[in-house]
Amino acid sequence: MNLESTIGFEAVAVTTRSGHEESIHHAALVALSADGSVAFSIGDPGLAVFPRSSIKPLQAFAMVQSGLDLPDELLALVCASHDGQARHLDGARQILASAGLDESSLLNTADWPLDSGAMEDAVRSGGVKTSLQQNCSGKHSGMLATCRVNGWDLSTYLDESHPLQTTITDAIPALTGSPVAGIGVDGCGAPAHVISLVGLARAFRGMATGDAGATGSRIHRAMSSNPIMVGGPRRDVTLIMQGIDGLMAKDGAEGVFAAALPDGRAVALKVADGSNRARPPLMHTALRALGVDVSGVDPAAWISPVLGHGRRVGEVRIVGALAEFDTAEFNGVGGE
Repeated sequence: MNLESTIGFEAVAVTTRSGHEESIHHAALVALSADGSVAFSIGDPGLAVFPRSSIKPLQAFAMVQSGLDLPDELLALVCASHDGQARHLDGARQILASAGLDESSLLNTADWPLDSGAMEDAVRSGGVKTSLQQNCSGKHSGMLATCRVNGWDLSTYLDESHPLQTTITDAIPALTGSPVAGIGVDGCGAPAHVISLVGLARAFRGMATGDAGATGSRIHRAMSSNPIMVGGPRRDVTLIMQGIDGLMAKDGAEGVFAAALPDGRAVALKVADGSNRARPPLMHTALRALGVDVSGVDPAAWISPVLGHGRRVGEVRIVGALAEFDTAEFNGVGGE
């Protein structure tokens, strides 16, 4: 199979099935050293990407600067793409209640919980898709609470020109060190910003190290100390933060992931085709290449199962510059 690069991306992984190569995964990745310099990169580190939900900590940063004041557990939920378990829904309700609101004010897209058990419970009880259950309801609850603090209109808070959204857009360049390259619409209905991949890594690094000030430190503390609120008990983002002390990490749709440590090391990556299959083993190898001790992480965090009739028939194998840091025992293990 052809491993030639696509524009801005390089081949990073191969999926094999029953001994034959089935898929090639291309990605762009940038890793920062403790001093903030680029330690290594794959593809174009300046590539403009939609971070999707990986940008939520940056959005939360702007909200806190605009007066949002929540306990760490609830602030972590504002940064989350949560599973829709009871703890997450209760947290979103608490954020709304703190502003004198309820879930009827939410304008994010209605959906089922991400967690299969929570979704099955909702269906069995005769429930329907709701905005509260959707994985971005923590962020939207935070947005509404921020609007309430500032006296901003609640019915138009998703508009790109709304004071909340312009405040977020204006705050991003100071964190990333580069301008916002564009704005689209995210799956939840909020504005989706386009920034450079290295800018995403810099933003996470700044919050983790304290370089982004007290607000950034609050975001880092909230996420790293409440990883289960950021995702869920079986999600890779949660397992990685639980296993690496002080790590701040956030997944994003379409194959995006960013992470940073208080010592300044950081990684941001984007899988070219938007698939998540290569993302866990790629983050694993990138962290190892940076010298991060990943031994405390539940191996399930790195699993990208390749199954046939319910059993393992293949693996996702890292290729290229990071291949020497791949750990074969994680490849393809487990089930979906």
